[in-house]
Amino acid sequence: MSLLPRTAEEFSSADYWERFFKKRGERAFEWYGDYNKLCGILHKYIKLQDKVLVVGCGNSELSEQLYDVGYKHLTNIDISETVVAHMNQRNAERRPDLTFHQVDATQTPYEDASYQAALDKGTLDAVASEEEGALARRMITEVSRVLRVGGRYVCVTLAQESVIKLAVDHFVQLGCAVRLHCLQEERGKEEEDAFALPVFVLICTKFRQPMPTPILEMCIGDDGAPVRHTQVCKLLSAVREYQGYSVLRKRLRTSTDPSSNLCLTLCDAKAGLPRYTLTVQDCPPGAKVPRPNQFAIFIVPRGSETAWLYNSTEGRRQLAASANFRRLVVVSMHRNQEYTDMQAVQSELSPVVMDLAPPGMPTNQQVPFLSVGGGLGWREEVSRGVSQLSGEYCVENVRGEDGELYRRLVFLSNISLVQSESRLVSSNTASSHKKKNKKKTKAASTAVTLSAGVSVDSGFLCCAHHEVMVAGLSMLGVGTPQNKDDPVSVLLVGLGGGGLPQFLRDFVPNATVEVVELDPVVLEVAKEWFGFRPDDRLTVTLGDGLERICSLEKEGGHLFDVIMFDVDNKDSSLGMSCPPAGFVETPVLQKVFNLLTPRGLFILNLVCRDPVLRKNVLERVRSVFPTILSRKIAEEINEVLLCSREEKDAAHILPSMSQAAKNFQSMLSADRTKPKQRPHIDIAEMLENLKIE
Repeated sequence: MSLLPRTAEEFSSADYWERFFKKRGERAFEWYGDYNKLCGILHKYIKLQDKVLVVGCGNSELSEQLYDVGYKHLTNIDISETVVAHMNQRNAERRPDLTFHQVDATQTPYEDASYQAALDKGTLDAVASEEEGALARRMITEVSRVLRVGGRYVCVTLAQESVIKLAVDHFVQLGCAVRLHCLQEERGKEEEDAFALPVFVLICTKFRQPMPTPILEMCIGDDGAPVRHTQVCKLLSAVREYQGYSVLRKRLRTSTDPSSNLCLTLCDAKAGLPRYTLTVQDCPPGAKVPRPNQFAIFIVPRGSETAWLYNSTEGRRQLAASANFRRLVVVSMHRNQEYTDMQAVQSELSPVVMDLAPPGMPTNQQVPFLSVGGGLGWREEVSRGVSQLSGEYCVENVRGEDGELYRRLVFLSNISLVQSESRLVSSNTASSHKKKNKKKTKAASTAVTLSAGVSVDSGFLCCAHHEVMVAGLSMLGVGTPQNKDDPVSVLLVGLGGGGLPQFLRDFVPNATVEVVELDPVVLEVAKEWFGFRPDDRLTVTLGDGLERICSLEKEGGHLFDVIMFDVDNKDSSLGMSCPPAGFVETPVLQKVFNLLTPRGLFILNLVCRDPVLRKNVLERVRSVFPTILSRKIAEEINEVLLCSREEKDAAHILPSMSQAAKNFQSMLSADRTKPKQRPHIDIAEMLENLKIE
């Protein structure tokens, strides 16, 4: 039978501990660590000459070991008659001055201010569950009473939140200084049956007068530098973080799991801000990994954190497979943090990364740091603000892995997603700039000049799903001789940085575009930082997209050749991040159908991780639109649905799209008023792998 309690309440039961120690017999119980683990802390806060009350001593050898090294003024108390009798008998000859007494710690017979220290190893944890914490409050009230001014309550605890909050709140109200030390197992010493949670030592120092502001500190290890916290909740949050880290560390050092997605954020000790995010990727069982290739660290270049290879589970698996290490830790750097160079980053991470090493790896083995091009990448924040609708945002310039300069809009509530992106070129070289990427080799397009000597390349669509949405216009017959001069009217819900609507206005002849954008801040950001310039062919309506669709249908007579939804969902609890759920309800889809011309096309950017939800969305779209083509974006979650109002022959639709793509491409590539202007898009490529839904 297990000697551990079945329920938490049993910890505080005198009967339980009587049964426990009778079964335990002669063996000392060192649940939270022995003298060797605790001596650094104990000698730091308890002097040899101090008169010490040891609360809930049990049959631990700790008091005996303290006595042997010079602590001669120890009063040991425990609620168990059995353990007290046993401990007195065990020490009668060798330690005659070390006495043990059966005393209830909630009502001791000792005088006020009679001890310089109170030592508690696990007793607070044991009694905290009884009477909703009332028993623990009575115990620490009694401890406070018997401590002298300047005296310390030294409590060894697992720091469960309810327990540590109870104790910290109590001593803060008394005006005591509170410090927590987090003790961690030595690297390489983890055992399968060891506690995953770290052991904490709570130090509460009694002052003569209450402090005007609480002193709340956290330290790592025996002699770690204290980090000051201003509120109890912040201290408790730090405790949770260290507990989570310890559980993760134990798990990683004792097992491997290639299917897991374990993630850890390291914060700056002084500022408390996130500095590194570490994601662990293990190789699958049976993978042929060279014996020396046990463990490596990959540093993601700044500005590339949202790339599929680093930001998705499948991408990281591919990265780990190509690196060919048993375990790869992928490290991303955070905004608003300074990083000197790769050597500085390695020095900063080196003391930590061995905690994440795979099972059995020697602690002295060298761990290689990998990167792209050997550098940290580059990022420059150019603006930051707050939207009442979308929260805090930042506009930043980054250097892509292709060497090009890009500008991004990122909402900080979802830093793993780039909301909008444009390619930048130098203003004085915009007309001659060429894309280095082999996939984009055409001459540079028109550029909208911004400040600081850079321009937005309006002919370059950074998002692959935008390219597919543009290519989808082929279904209208855009570019064919019979439709050469036909106007194309577009309603687009979702502005972003304005790259997609400006591309349509600038490169699709006779196109007129109305954009509906809910957030006025997004419109201002698009104008100021992304070169968005509306005119008589490109207008913006500020308001809710659903309301605009309803009002247009109600008004009647205003039809569009194309309606596009490219709007994100702010509700992260759903498995669909684009569009919001209301946009794909059947009544709304019917309104969209009614607003289209007979040849009309509905284009939906769908981002849905939930397969059941995706199936439901497709069923609703099929119930309204007779012809649907889908195109999954490679290495992304996005897929684009091209939904035609007309019923088309499934046997001929895909072959006909090939010719339409050639016509559309020819139209886009035709000479224009400014011969240097060219769109960077391959229509045929964007229409590859279309699937009939």
